Amino acid sequence: MIDVVRATDLGDEHRRAITEIFVDGFGPEFSAFSKDPARLTDAFEHALPLDLYWVALVDGEPAGITALTDGTRLSFRHDGRELRRHLGLLKGTFADLAFRSTFSATLPSTRDGLASLEFVATRAKHRGRGVGAALLSHLLALPQYDEYVLEEISDINAPALHLYEKLGFREYKRKKVYHTRWSGINYYISMRLVQG
Repeated sequence: MIDVVRATDLGDEHRRAITEIFVDGFGPEFSAFSKDPARLTDAFEHALPLDLYWVALVDGEPAGITALTDGTRLSFRHDGRELRRHLGLLKGTFADLAFRSTFSATLPSTRDGLASLEFVATRAKHRGRGVGAALLSHLLALPQYDEYVLEEISDINAPALHLYEKLGFREYKRKKVYHTRWSGINYYISMRLVQG
């Protein structure tokens, strides 16, 4: 049984579990800062505003997450001091600078009815079991939205791209990246779904 709830309904005591899912999903993209998932979780735990996140629960256990915003609110709000405390002076400073340029952008145009889905991730042990599909399907059924965007999905994340296409999302933008050598990512792909 998969239930979908707001992260705030679970309370702050689930913040670490939610951050662990975030790291489980995106840890490889942050490996330049640390390859240790616990260290990344420590570093990022403060940065996820729970009021923007939704959680898929499998038998009551957090198994998947995504942020849903209006495109103007940031779903990753870090403190450089916290990053330096957990990642060290050099890597923490590098992470701070990288995140300021990567995670500080809002959607270029917003309007009522437009939603941005961000940081979709499923815990490794639950992947391939419909958690991401259930989570996104729940959000796609919210009546206040008629258009959804997913910005900057790495081109090497084939399972995510396949899921989004299956749900009806279509690519509308592709951006070349310059960190291919260390990340393996060639492009960030943006997708859109317009309903009704």
